Amino acid sequence: MSLDTVVEDIREEAHARAEEIRAEGETRAEEIEAAAEEDADEILESAEREVEREIEQLREQRLSSAKLEAKQKRLEARRDVLGEVRDGVEAEIAGLEGDTREELTRELLDAASVEFDTGDEVHVYGRASDADLLTAILTEYNGYEYAGEYDCLGGVVVESEGSRVRVNNTFDSILEDVWEDNLREISGRLFEQ
Repeated sequence: MSLDTVVEDIREEAHARAEEIRAEGETRAEEIEAAAEEDADEILESAEREVEREIEQLREQRLSSAKLEAKQKRLEARRDVLGEVRDGVEAEIAGLEGDTREELTRELLDAASVEFDTGDEVHVYGRASDADLLTAILTEYNGYEYAGEYDCLGGVVVESEGSRVRVNNTFDSILEDVWEDNLREISGRLFEQ
């Protein structure tokens, strides 16, 4: 075996080994590349899921916010309508005249008078424009006198220092009680759904 043959064998062996290393390197590079692509795909899918989740969450928040705002606007509109109805009722009550006003005022005064003892000095207050009406009605009650104005739609506020009692039988107080007791029904009739 000559030296050239040995050199050639070593060279071929080195070449084969180099080819083997290159093939292993390419295989390893392909494995690394495939793993990297798989990781990249997983990262991309995860990011897409996260973005979709955030979009859905943001959509839900905006939808919820819009629903709440719409509900608040409906409630404000209902409050406005109820306020207008209440104002209309107050105007109707304030506008009562003649026999109707006298009859209602008498009934409210009679209802208040049961709270006072005979012989009590009783002061009656009422709407300024009802002063003459109250003065005329009070001539029929012993110990009762018109004591001045009370800011109201009508009716009477009756009090006695002796009994330490004060009865508010104004149209306003009656309306307030009726309004509160029937608000649900009033609202139901106005806003039937």
